Amino acid sequence: MNNLPNQTRNRSRQRGLTLIETMIAAVVLVIGFVGTMSLFSVAVVRSSSNGEIGTRITEYAQDKMEQLMALNYADGTSNTAVFPSQSTGGTGVGGLMAGGQTVGSVDSSSPATGYVDYLDRSGNLLVSSSGAFFIRQWSITTNAAGNLKTLTVLTRAAALPVSQGAPPTTTLICSKSNLQ
Repeated sequence: MNNLPNQTRNRSRQRGLTLIETMIAAVVLVIGFVGTMSLFSVAVVRSSSNGEIGTRITEYAQDKMEQLMALNYADGTSNTAVFPSQSTGGTGVGGLMAGGQTVGSVDSSSPATGYVDYLDRSGNLLVSSSGAFFIRQWSITTNAAGNLKTLTVLTRAAALPVSQGAPPTTTLICSKSNLQ
């Protein structure tokens, strides 16, 4: 009989502690949920920003490819680093090239003069790399017979903050024929 009053006292203590424990657990759960949701919102904003940049890079690569494809196969003088292309002062699409020859470069570490242009964050063409957010590079390669050119355009964003990962890039490849 001595144990019965102790058990009753313990039960009454446990009832109060159970309610407090439940309240603490609920508060911890809410704090964890709010923290997790803030991480999701940051991820969505960054993903959206990178998606927009990726879309713009693809659009700018297509614009450059269309500009190059509009030139005559043997054009070696049009300035394609400006828009619209000017008839002199540039490299065109390499002019008449020997079979197996390549001009220009899509190596991001060393852009070839005459085969690179720079755009600001809004997509406006710049006269130099200063302030560039987008960089477009292109190369032209002929086949062994010298009657087919492969045009390659690489467009990339300048470095993004480290927290946003590697800058997105787009590479487009088209063929231009001199067959008649």
